[in-house]
Amino acid sequence: MLYSIIVPVYNRPGEVKELLDSLMAQTVKPFELLIIEDGSKERCDHLLGHYRSFFTIHYYYKENSGRSETRNYGMQRANGDYMLFFDSDVILPPTYFERLEAAMAEEYCDCFGGPDAADASFSDMQKAVSHAMTSFWTTGGIRGGKAVMEKFCPRTFNMGLSRKVYETVGDFKDMMGEDIDLSIRIRNAGFSIRLLRSVFVYHKRRIDMKRFFKQVNNFGQARIWLQILHPGSLKLVHTAPAVMLLMGGALLVASLFFPWLLLLPLIYALLIFGDSLLKDGNIKVAALSVVAAAVQIAGYGTGFLKALWFKMILKQPLETKKNLTKIYNRG
Repeated sequence: MLYSIIVPVYNRPGEVKELLDSLMAQTVKPFELLIIEDGSKERCDHLLGHYRSFFTIHYYYKENSGRSETRNYGMQRANGDYMLFFDSDVILPPTYFERLEAAMAEEYCDCFGGPDAADASFSDMQKAVSHAMTSFWTTGGIRGGKAVMEKFCPRTFNMGLSRKVYETVGDFKDMMGEDIDLSIRIRNAGFSIRLLRSVFVYHKRRIDMKRFFKQVNNFGQARIWLQILHPGSLKLVHTAPAVMLLMGGALLVASLFFPWLLLLPLIYALLIFGDSLLKDGNIKVAALSVVAAAVQIAGYGTGFLKALWFKMILKQPLETKKNLTKIYNRG
């Protein structure tokens, strides 16, 4: 089976080189690579020559239109039986495709997703953000490979679907939460979706806390959008960050009269600190993980509450494609 890897890129030549190196190191190479440059000023086409002797590469340059349309552009030009989606800041372990082929041989599925992890070479900040995005104690249970709180929905940092799914269900919508929207449509069409825990990637997020807040704020808003488009998709677990944010505010007020209440957020912070310390064995990473978790809860929670107020209570329409480009075009 031929896999078509589709990677949208926007001003990230350094990331692309690391991804190419990890693809060249694969123990098996049953794939073609499609790199779609989404109007980048810093192009990566000059990097590709060395790698073309190891696997097939198709490079496309187009006007900037955002991630969803860029992935769709790649899907229209893919030759494979199965399409894989990675973010440009992903690094694959050498046995990624070996594990994927073994999983597919054991039990074929029409669509899959795998978890993300932090490699030992990542910076302390990258490890902390990765911990916040994957820890059971934050909103990261599903991303970290634990599909226990809701039906699993693959994310496009590590996602695959068959050509039959593409021809039946269609492509990505230009919206917040586009990968979850597609996953819901795939499941509603009767196709199988699996979480392949062994088929993981290293997600090297080049991010600071300000950009992390913006990213998770968009995630929070997306949950309300998805509920509007797919009634019933919003589960109790998705409200947790907003509830925690409101409870935190209430605790601060109540602590003026009952100071001992401040022990509750302290206990929660110690849980995150201890979990990170056990995982990485690094006190600095553990401390940064607490900060990242706080940013995640605040960002996701405020985004969720904002969309809840404006989109569900005030009934404002969802943004048009023109406005969405502000969200999906990374500067």
